[in-house]
Amino acid sequence: MPTIESIKKDINSLGYADKEEILNYLEEVITFGAVSKEITKNIKESRFSKGKVCPHCSHEEVSRYGKYKNKQRYLCKSCRKTFTDFTLSPKHNSRYDVDIWLHFAKCMINGYSIRQTADEIGINPTTAFFWRHKILDALRAYIGVGSVGGVVEVDELFFRESFKGNHKKSKVFTMPRTSRKRGLKGKNSSAVKRKRGISSELVCVVCAKDRVGNLITELTCKGRMSYTHLEKIFNDRIEEDSIMCTDSLSSYKTYANKHGVSLVQIKNGKFKEGIYHIQNINALHSNLRGWMRKFKGVSTKYLANYLYWFKWLEFFKSEKRALKSKQLLIHAHSSNCNVRIKDFQGRGPVYI
Repeated sequence: MPTIESIKKDINSLGYADKEEILNYLEEVITFGAVSKEITKNIKESRFSKGKVCPHCSHEEVSRYGKYKNKQRYLCKSCRKTFTDFTLSPKHNSRYDVDIWLHFAKCMINGYSIRQTADEIGINPTTAFFWRHKILDALRAYIGVGSVGGVVEVDELFFRESFKGNHKKSKVFTMPRTSRKRGLKGKNSSAVKRKRGISSELVCVVCAKDRVGNLITELTCKGRMSYTHLEKIFNDRIEEDSIMCTDSLSSYKTYANKHGVSLVQIKNGKFKEGIYHIQNINALHSNLRGWMRKFKGVSTKYLANYLYWFKWLEFFKSEKRALKSKQLLIHAHSSNCNVRIKDFQGRGPVYI
């Protein structure tokens, strides 16, 4: 039987990467053991940090209303509806324990696919899909668009509009164009030729990042954006006396002139103008594209959720991996989000 000293000796003989992997494993074992007992308490504290509030009508006068299956129920004195600590949250009406949801959050942190996650947790892939988007919908409500200030780098990124999914049995969706055959080259690659340049077949994602790390990533429109789209994104979300660093697109200039925002535009062929540049936002775009690539295509109607998933990971990239799962689950349950499975069927793209 191995002793502690022999284990220490074996660990010392490992390389740096192997030691780091063992450290992460021990952190997860210790943290998950403690977190699984307290995660429900932490979620309660986060959801009702200002006192018990009815999730149905936001009324503050509520009273205890007995227990059901060891879960405390409450009664709203205004709308007379009952609720629990998890009503209108991703876990609402789920028969699985918090421990299972915590391991699901761990799979999301690790970037597992739907099928990988289903095999890891022991649930159906369809269930894993709905859990993912329930968490992401709630996370989008929790994080919000955000705000930026100081020197703000802004640039747009384009993804091809996608209708990925199995629509054969759908009663509420009709493909607006002929399906394209990917992986083929030449005249047989698609029955409908793709439009060149920035067309209506692309969707625009506007990203903004300041030097402190505040971040905005929003699905904005189809095709090229205009200054009115910038107004929807930045009105009341950019601090006074901020300086926007952008490329030479005219929409930025129109927005800056109309709203009195200082603007520095980097000319084509140049990388910086003194201390002003858009290299940080370009690096963010590169990371975003690389991160999206592993999902092998994301339907446009779910793209906003994936942007907020990426945004959350950027905010907490310096956190220990063992604690990220806990934080993800708590944040996803901090705000009310009434999402049902049937709501996904007729969903459209979530533009700002």
